[in-house]
Amino acid sequence: MAGMNKTWKVITVIVMVITFLVALYIMANGLGLVPSLDFGAGAYYYADIPGFEKIVRTDSYDSHLPLSLAILLFLAWGAFVYWLWTRIDRK
Repeated sequence: MAGMNKTWKVITVIVMVITFLVALYIMANGLGLVPSLDFGAGAYYYADIPGFEKIVRTDSYDSHLPLSLAILLFLAWGAFVYWLWTRIDRK
């Protein structure tokens, strides 16, 4: 059983090294990039769809919630979930 465990560790390391090398190769050669769609770092989700704002209705929903209250609710929710997580983790 110990020999099998060592074999899996070796296989895992080999796969990780190969994955790392392939990722470096892809980044170094710019594979998968479309030069005409250069949005820079952090452009993700729907930001990379040209003309996305034309297919989404922005006038369909208007929030009357003040931004400061939205931020406060977000932080309160985060604090509650953190508190709950620590309670669950203790048990």
